[in-house]
Amino acid sequence: MRICENFMLASSEKKTPRSGPQSVGRIFAILDVLAEKSAMSLGDLAFASEAPKSSLMTLLAGLVEEQVLIRDEKGLYSLGPRVVGLAMRLAGTRDLAKLVRPVMERLEKETGETVVFGAMAPDAEMAHYLDRVESRNAIRYAVAIGERRELYCSSMGKVLLAFLPEERLQRYLQTSERTQYTEKTLIRVSELKREITEIRQTGIARSCDERLIGASGLGAPIFGNDGKLSAGLVIAGPSERFTPQMEKHIPFLRKAAADCTHLAGGIVPDHLK
Repeated sequence: MRICENFMLASSEKKTPRSGPQSVGRIFAILDVLAEKSAMSLGDLAFASEAPKSSLMTLLAGLVEEQVLIRDEKGLYSLGPRVVGLAMRLAGTRDLAKLVRPVMERLEKETGETVVFGAMAPDAEMAHYLDRVESRNAIRYAVAIGERRELYCSSMGKVLLAFLPEERLQRYLQTSERTQYTEKTLIRVSELKREITEIRQTGIARSCDERLIGASGLGAPIFGNDGKLSAGLVIAGPSERFTPQMEKHIPFLRKAAADCTHLAGGIVPDHLK
């Protein structure tokens, strides 16, 4: 028996009919072509994106202002630091997933529960599951690689939420839509703030029947070499078995998350050691 949920992700190819705003399609066309060529002129980009120069100039100016693109003294456009930085973070997280796999396998053996590695989704305020080692128990928690979870009601999401930069955290709390999945789901800002404070102090996030009745988990942060949160590590299982063992699992999870931080070249904050 597996306790699981599923999400589906879709992608589209360039040049297919678009139902969304024209500007969105043009932005992706520009990024696609600049990923192949180092720099291009306004005319070349207009041809590649099938857009008139007059309307493209405003779009390009906005992308330059947001550091998505760079415009040099010759008027040529190239990918900017915002896009390059995002690509590097994604590559780094995927490389880290390979490095921490042995730690995840060890943690599964120590706790007997499913272990999940994840990070913030690059395009949304959601937790993104990047790898997992499933429990060998017949009744176990199961997720698919690539699935996403809300930040406020999953142990992975809570870890990522708690260590967001303060401005981004406050914006999320004030603007995100939150669904009351079960009677234990925390949706009030005051409740979430209290839990975030505790997670920051202890380095452990807990989720008990909050998104799915019968599923519980513990999460811990993984820090990168810049001292900021890089990813999260979670152990999860059926509530009936998992919840009574939570306190016993925490030392194993702390050690595993610290080992993952060291593999990432990071340092665990003193108060979480």
